[in-house]
Amino acid sequence: MYYRSTRNRNIEISAAQAIARGLSGDGGLFVPERFPRVSLDAVSAMEKASYVQRAAYIMSLFLTDFSHDEVKECVSGAYTQKKFPGKSPAPLSRLGSSVYFLELWHGPTCAFKDMALQILPRFLTKSLKKISSGREALILTATSGDTGKAALEGFRDVPGTHIMVFYPCDGVSEMQKRQMCTQEGGNLAVCAVKGNFDDTQTGVKHIFNAPEAVKAVYENGMMFSSANSINWGRLLPQIVYYFSAYCDIAASGGVKAGEPVNIAVPTGNFGDILAAYYAKKMGLPVKKLICASNSNNVLTDFLKTGIYDRNRQFYETISPSMDILVSSNLERLLFDLTDGDDRKVSSWMRGLSRTGSYDASKYLDRVKELFWGAYCDDAETKQEIRRVYEKYHYLCDTHTAVASAVYGKYAAETGDSATPAIVVSTANPYKFPSDVLDAVTGGRHAAVSGFEAVRVLSEMTGTPVPEPIAELEDKPVRFGTVCAKEEMGAEVLKFASGTFE
Repeated sequence: MYYRSTRNRNIEISAAQAIARGLSGDGGLFVPERFPRVSLDAVSAMEKASYVQRAAYIMSLFLTDFSHDEVKECVSGAYTQKKFPGKSPAPLSRLGSSVYFLELWHGPTCAFKDMALQILPRFLTKSLKKISSGREALILTATSGDTGKAALEGFRDVPGTHIMVFYPCDGVSEMQKRQMCTQEGGNLAVCAVKGNFDDTQTGVKHIFNAPEAVKAVYENGMMFSSANSINWGRLLPQIVYYFSAYCDIAASGGVKAGEPVNIAVPTGNFGDILAAYYAKKMGLPVKKLICASNSNNVLTDFLKTGIYDRNRQFYETISPSMDILVSSNLERLLFDLTDGDDRKVSSWMRGLSRTGSYDASKYLDRVKELFWGAYCDDAETKQEIRRVYEKYHYLCDTHTAVASAVYGKYAAETGDSATPAIVVSTANPYKFPSDVLDAVTGGRHAAVSGFEAVRVLSEMTGTPVPEPIAELEDKPVRFGTVCAKEEMGAEVLKFASGTFE
């Protein structure tokens, strides 16, 4: 199994090389040359398997330069009972007759990014040995909230790695910021950026391909890599939990073998829903992929028109991990839709960089066949949190509520409410306590924030505060650096040389 760049299909590299590099030198994203099919018999056989067994099977299909024992070692070390307490790292909660919330937030940072970022460090360290780079990895990560903390936790004190996380200074929740800025570990750094997530993500991509930065890092015995979903090693583990969820629903009698499900995903960077698309491409019975956006609805418009246009107002919402106008992983879908036309994809990405838009409406029929998109604003998001809590006594966060609300719009508009639906639940509600409390109480506690909101929300709903959140209150803040987006490269070089403060 080889990997190609979305901007140069003539590139052929191994999985280890793709994971170690993270991003292609031409700015493209690595994609597998083909997607292996998983038969319905194989899906049925996985019903009785553990999550670790399912993950090892799916990932081995793509990591052909890893031995089965190596993949199994990575998977077993990542998804331990200690890190993911409970029967499964990705359990389902059934709400109503045919809606299943896929809870991906039972890991050490209470967000779905743990599902990939607990295993990526294991893949990366093995990959560096396989390619005999002789260098340590300097991992640059841009975050809109959850990726940063999950990446920091995953790579904390991992030998041969160093990680630096950038986040928009006013674009993450109070709890997300505190999680990052109190992070322990000797091989990491955190820096806030004056700007939004798109500024931060663009800055990281620029540093990756800046010759002077690459040279300086190289001279310090390192090479760049990424923990964002632009890295194939981040995206691959996300395919697994869609297969696992289907198996769990089938095992409980929710679907018969081969019957389809719908999947609703809250997304900004298009990575999590792209993983669901890849699962469908591999043979998972999926009827419709429902793309849920907040007020930054650039993906909703693209799925309806085929035109991507980031030239619009940017909103800071109560679902900050989705506050994105440049959805990086959409490039991988475009490459697939065009049958690997790297020239066309490159042209579109140049247009996006220069003018902020591109027109892919030629492929709109195919897009609509696969996807359905809609968005909801903050008021609708709060209404959905309250509706779900009052009807099911189930507490969900601000991102999960976006997916749930948009699924409701899909069912109402299409009449397709009988097909079992997987609503992807991406974060524990206690990562956004003020907004969740405000929603549940109908605004009666709007002024309560921080850890006081955590305490009030727990007392009011009778739900436990997860330990990773509770312990934050007494942790000292380690990182307070703030830089302009133009200064990100300089901060990286300070970190590489050991002078970052």
